Amino acid sequence: MAAMMNEHTAKAFDVDLQDITRMVAEMGGLAEKQIADAIDALAKRDAERARRAVAADPAIDALQHEIEERAVLTIARRQPMAVDLREIVGALRVANDLERIGDLSKNIGKRVAAISGDFHPQKLIRGVEHMSAMVLGQLKEVLDSYASHDLAKAMVVWKGDEEIDALCTSLFRELLTYMMEDPRNITFCIHLMFCAKNIERAGDHVTNIAELVSFRKTGKTFAEVRPKGSGSLYTTGAT
Repeated sequence: MAAMMNEHTAKAFDVDLQDITRMVAEMGGLAEKQIADAIDALAKRDAERARRAVAADPAIDALQHEIEERAVLTIARRQPMAVDLREIVGALRVANDLERIGDLSKNIGKRVAAISGDFHPQKLIRGVEHMSAMVLGQLKEVLDSYASHDLAKAMVVWKGDEEIDALCTSLFRELLTYMMEDPRNITFCIHLMFCAKNIERAGDHVTNIAELVSFRKTGKTFAEVRPKGSGSLYTTGAT
């Protein structure tokens, strides 16, 4: 009888975990689309697409809450240990990082309406697009590595954070130059600066997810100190 109960509990846990994993994957897809929409709206000053990026946020928040509730119930009912517990805790933490990426994308979308006028230098916009493309690529790779338990791929993403930080620092310096050259550029540059910072912070959350791939598989995060560009103007971590 005990063996039958244990087998039943194991199967029930597998079902719960599959549902949680599916919701995390769905949440990741929504986060990818939201940040892509926000950046495209920024580059093209597309107010309608910006509104869609902002409007997408409640769906991501709802999924996070659903994952939290399902995870707590699963822990209470199944009392998982070791790798099984890490699977649940890892999913909870990934969902939290994806929710923060959604918030950062929403913040970018909200700034699109504030950026108006003729001053819209393509060099700066291309810089933001380039950094965004890197973060989007890293997000896709880390979600793939999470789904496939691919530690090597996660490590590549983890190490790529330094390049994103360097791009953000370079863009920040260019924006300061434009602001010093003409005070009329300040409003636009400040908004773009906040957008760049949001993208950089999204990259930090992507790196968090890469660390969680290691945690889920080994019980530890990557042993090295997280790479940060030595010239970074931002010294705080992701929030």
